[in-house]
Amino acid sequence: MKKVNDFPPGWDDERVQDVIRHYESQTEDEAMMERDAAYEQDGWTVMVIPTEIVPAVRELLDSYELRGPAETTVID
Repeated sequence: MKKVNDFPPGWDDERVQDVIRHYESQTEDEAMMERDAAYEQDGWTVMVIPTEIVPAVRELLDSYELRGPAETTVID
């Protein structure tokens, strides 16, 4: 029986292998520079949250992607 992979839209086995090769070939310095650059992107925030609320945050992010930022409700 052939193994079926379920990739997200726009992804295929070749793209996955490219990502794996990228990260396996990075030096430690390159990885640190890439990580640091991610923290400096305008319009993005990196947060540490309690593990038990991760499912709720994922649900909110899924909703955000479906509706788009203009229709997203902020929850206090």
